[in-house]
Amino acid sequence: MIEDKKLENILLKNDLIEKEALEKAKNEAKKEKEKLFDYIIEKDLVNIDSLYSQLAAFYKLPLIKLKNETIRKDVLFLIPEPIAQTHEILAFNKDAMGISIATTDPTDLQTIEFLKKKLETNLKLHLTTPKSFKEGIKQYHQSIEAEFKNITDEKESEKGKKNLKELAQDLPVIRIVDTLLEYAIFEEASDIHIEPTEKDVVVRYRVDGMLRDVMNLPKSVRSGIVARIKVLSNLKLDEHRLPQDGRFKIANQQYKVAFRVSIIPVFDGEKVVMRLLNESVKALNLEQLGLQEKPFKILKTNIEKPHGMILVTGPTGSGKTTTLYTIMNVLNKPEVNISSVEDPIEYRMPRINQSQVNPKIDFTFAAGLRSLLRQDPDIIMVGEIRDKETAEIAINASMTGHLVLSTLHTNDVASTPQRMLNMGIQPFLVSTTLNCVLAQRLVRKICKNCIISYNLDKKVVEQLKRHFDLESMQVFLTEQGLLSKKNNSFEKVLFYKGKGCKQCNDSGYKGRTGIYEVMENTLAISDLIAHKATAEEIEKQHLKENNLTLTQDGFMKALQGITAIEEVLRVTQE
Repeated sequence: MIEDKKLENILLKNDLIEKEALEKAKNEAKKEKEKLFDYIIEKDLVNIDSLYSQLAAFYKLPLIKLKNETIRKDVLFLIPEPIAQTHEILAFNKDAMGISIATTDPTDLQTIEFLKKKLETNLKLHLTTPKSFKEGIKQYHQSIEAEFKNITDEKESEKGKKNLKELAQDLPVIRIVDTLLEYAIFEEASDIHIEPTEKDVVVRYRVDGMLRDVMNLPKSVRSGIVARIKVLSNLKLDEHRLPQDGRFKIANQQYKVAFRVSIIPVFDGEKVVMRLLNESVKALNLEQLGLQEKPFKILKTNIEKPHGMILVTGPTGSGKTTTLYTIMNVLNKPEVNISSVEDPIEYRMPRINQSQVNPKIDFTFAAGLRSLLRQDPDIIMVGEIRDKETAEIAINASMTGHLVLSTLHTNDVASTPQRMLNMGIQPFLVSTTLNCVLAQRLVRKICKNCIISYNLDKKVVEQLKRHFDLESMQVFLTEQGLLSKKNNSFEKVLFYKGKGCKQCNDSGYKGRTGIYEVMENTLAISDLIAHKATAEEIEKQHLKENNLTLTQDGFMKALQGITAIEEVLRVTQE
C-alpha cells in the first residue's frame, strides 16, 4: 500500500510505535518477505484507527466509518460484490458531484481506473479501515438476502409453471447474472461454470487455466439464472432435457466480449458453461508468443515458405488456436488469400475468410477444406486434423502450392509424424510436405507485484529428479549462461514464485505464457519419416540437432522469473 520509508516516517513522527519495535518489525517483515505495512497490520503492532487517520492525512483523503452509513441499494451495487470483496473498495454515496468510494488501499490505481471508466463519472475517494470496510460489505448480503426472499422455492416453481421469461426479467436475477459476467471480464477469466448442486448453485471461474470457486448462490435463484442466460443467448426457455448451445455479446467503450454458451442437463438441474472471447484484445505477434531465439527463427523461416504444412500440437487448452491466429495475423497481407475452416470460430480476423463447421448439415472439416481449395487460397488454416479424409486433403493442398496451418492432438513433436501415418497417410507424403511441428503448453506467469526469490529444498529437488534428467539439465542451463559453472547445484540456485497479493487474488500468478518445442523437418528427420521410423528415433535425431525441448524452455523461463518451477512440473508431467 505505502512505501516502507514513508510508512516509517509516519509511524515515528506520530509516536505510533517505538523505534526498537519498528526495527524489529522491519527485520521480521524482511525475513518473511512481506511488505512492512502488511506485517504491521497482520501482527496488530499499532493502533489501526490512529494509523489510518495519519494515512488519510498523508494521502489528503477524508476518512470514513462505514458502520453508521446506510448505503442505498442502487449505489452499493454500482460495484459488483466480488470486485468490492477482492479489492476492498465500495460505493457508499452518489450526488451531483459524483460517486463516493471507500477503499482500504488508495494506491490500487488499476481498480480505481477501471471503476472510473466503468461508472463514467467523477469518483470521490475516501479512506477506510479494514474493520470499517467489513462493516460496509455486510450490506451486500443484507440487500441480496432481502431480494432473495422474493424468489423462494415455492414462488420459483409457480413462476416456472407460469412464465420462465418473467423469471428471467426479475431484477435480482438480472443483477446476479450481470455481476457474474462483469466480474469474469474484470478477472480475465476464460470460462464461467454455473453448477447446480443439491443445496445451492456453485459459480466457478477458470482464470489462467485453473478453476476456482467465486460464489455460492441459493438454490432458489437457479431457474432464474439459467432462464436469464437462455434469454441472452436466444435459446429455448422451456427445453430442459437436451443440451443447448448459443452465444451473445457484451460491448461497451471498455470491452467487447463474446460469450459462447453451453447448457447441459445434469442430476440437479442444468449446468451452464460460458467461454469468454475478448474481441477487443489485439492479435499477438510472433515475438509476444514467448519463443526462445532458435525456435523463433525456425518458425519464422517456415511460415515464410510458400507451401507445406505447419502443425501445432498439444493437449486441449494449451493455446494451439492462439498460436495459429498469431501466425495468420503475421501472414495477413493484401497480396495473399487466407481461408480457414474452424470449429468454432473463436476470434474474427479482418480479411480472413473464416468458415464454421456444422456437422448437422455435413459441413465437416473435410468438406469445408475441399470447398476452400476451389476458393483460390494461398494459405489455409484447418482448426484440427481429426481423421484420414481431412489429413489427405490437407496433405494434397500443401503439395499443390498452399501453405497449410493446422493442429493435432499429440503430446510431443516427435510423435506427430507417427500420428499422421497411423491415420493412413503414406510416409513419403508426410516427409515431403511437413515443414515443422510446434509443441506447446501454457504455464501461469508469476505475478510481478508479489514475486519473491527462494531456494528449492531437498524434497522438491528429489521430486524434480524423478521427472527430469537434472544432470543434463544443469549442463544445458550452464551452457545457456543461466547457471554459473561453480555454483550450479539446483539447491543453491535462485528460483522465483509469487507470494500472493490483491492483484493476483492471492494465487501468486497473473497471466499465462507458452513453453515451446519446435521440430524442423530437416533432411535427416524427413528421411526417418519416409522410412517409418519410430517416435523415439525421430526424437533422438531431433535432440541431436541441438533443439530446445519443452522442459528446457520451461526451466529457462523458471530461472528468468517468468514462471515457477512447479508450473513447469505441472504441465510437462505425462
